[in-house]
Amino acid sequence: MIRGGGPRLPLPLVSLLLAATLASCAQEGDFGRPAKSSWNGLIETTGSLAAAERGLMVSASPLTDDEEVLRDRAWRFLMPAQGRAAFEDALANLTRVRALPTAWRPDDVAAYHDALLDQGFRSPVSRYRRLSEDATADGRLIPPFAALAARVFEADAMRLRALPLARSLNEDDLREAAMRVAENRCLVAWVRLEAGLRVTRYRYALEHFLVEMPGREAVPAEQALAFLEGRRRLLDPLLPPEAAERCGLAEPEAVAPAPRVVVKD
Repeated sequence: MIRGGGPRLPLPLVSLLLAATLASCAQEGDFGRPAKSSWNGLIETTGSLAAAERGLMVSASPLTDDEEVLRDRAWRFLMPAQGRAAFEDALANLTRVRALPTAWRPDDVAAYHDALLDQGFRSPVSRYRRLSEDATADGRLIPPFAALAARVFEADAMRLRALPLARSLNEDDLREAAMRVAENRCLVAWVRLEAGLRVTRYRYALEHFLVEMPGREAVPAEQALAFLEGRRRLLDPLLPPEAAERCGLAEPEAVAPAPRVVVKD
């Protein structure tokens, strides 16, 4: 985990802010991005305060335009794909902004599958179609996110190169710059981790659908999943493999790629 120095906030203050935040869930805007509102602003502030209390890297520097958009685009991957109760959505959002440690949320591989079956539906075709749509939507969002992350990392490199040349910077300025670079990298590491977990959850759902309600609709669902798996690999070159572990995120065990469960004749 990346540690930062600086003053520690009183734990009662953090607890009070967390209790206020848990009263509701965040508002979602267009295209799955967090809506611009005073409520979401409060959540972001609470996340920074609580993260500082836990010793994580937190920067108070203003975000660049690319950094702002990067955080908006990360929203899709850091929030649950399946339907959740309002309280669980609030907890997931608090985790997204680091008001709670990421370890609170267990990796329930079956949750996506179970949620699709719990929802009312007339035909199994709709369940396969929903799986295909979710996997395809995730896959389409990865290339622009990867390109944006690369731009942010280029700007971070420029920021770091400028540090030795700026004589007016003090120790706090240097610390803020280092923390922002750490924040950006850990955000991308988190998205990469969650994108991989999405693939695992979707494949679990597809494998179980084939046993529970086999049908020809499994073929396009398999194709959509293969599309997502291919696009997810675009995130691999951005950071070293151990980035998630360095950021304090749960690192999944390395496993061999799962075989395709549907083969079209």
